[in-house]
Amino acid sequence: MKKVIIILLGPTAVGKTEISINLAKILNTEIISSDSMQIYKFMDIGTAKPTPEQRKEITHHMIDIVNPWEYFSTGAYIDKVKIIIEKIFNEDKIPLVVGGTGLYLRAMTEGIFEGPDADWNLRKQLIETEKRHPGYLYKLLKEVDPVAAEKINTADLRRTIRALEVFYKEKKKITEMQKQFTRGLPYEFLKIGITRDRKELYKIIENRIDEMLEKGLIEEVRKILYLIKKNSTDCSQPLPALQAIGYKEIAGYLSDLYSLSEAIRLTKKRTKMYAKRQYTWFKKEKDIVWFDITNRFDSDKIAGEIFDLIKTKILLPS
Repeated sequence: MKKVIIILLGPTAVGKTEISINLAKILNTEIISSDSMQIYKFMDIGTAKPTPEQRKEITHHMIDIVNPWEYFSTGAYIDKVKIIIEKIFNEDKIPLVVGGTGLYLRAMTEGIFEGPDADWNLRKQLIETEKRHPGYLYKLLKEVDPVAAEKINTADLRRTIRALEVFYKEKKKITEMQKQFTRGLPYEFLKIGITRDRKELYKIIENRIDEMLEKGLIEEVRKILYLIKKNSTDCSQPLPALQAIGYKEIAGYLSDLYSLSEAIRLTKKRTKMYAKRQYTWFKKEKDIVWFDITNRFDSDKIAGEIFDLIKTKILLPS
């Protein structure tokens, strides 16, 4: 049997979790998360992790593996995932990868450039420059590597710094180096995309954020901030965990930067923008089989239909 990995992808809040759990039951397999924020411990409500009950039903990998005051690269993600994938294959199961972090998925299927090691002194200098002249680093990146700048959001300081770091350390553009050092994992991939009508998805996003607040998102963010303050020793650049949508906005509210209502408004707005960016990213991906579930919420039935689709694409073990 060919080694095929099933990837269930889609924008945030589209319904991947419930569908994937039902699909994993049908396939008798385990789930590998490809969510760049679910890797962090203690960040449960705001990242919409599968519940403890769901994780008892189906084994989930790559969840709760890093502390929120730690850094975790895409390369480190792939290194861990390779071991898990082989373990699942050795048990005569088909790995089921589930998530919406496009970079993780692309690294898995096409490869990724990890680049030189971090230069913390250089990063600190760049951070200080940005503090004195807000927006300067992105303008600088546009000059030295306009292709990289086009791919990076103007507010994404972490990725901007990384691109500049590669340029100054290697004397080459990160986009040039990425073309030379990319290689995906040696498997075949069946990519199934879950989608909904955009207005319906945005309504689900709004309701989900309201539910997160009811479940205690504010207290969760307060706890994360306390743990980071207690354990973090490196303040040279923003921690990725605190850039997560919802956490960043609630942290702003807790720091008296704006009101709670404004934090909620920003969270909903930015989550919708994130979903839009995910769609844009996925449009550039190859060979995604899209599955429209607009006006449908029976995850068990949907999973059954996706299983039927899978059977037409690959030879399943008996």
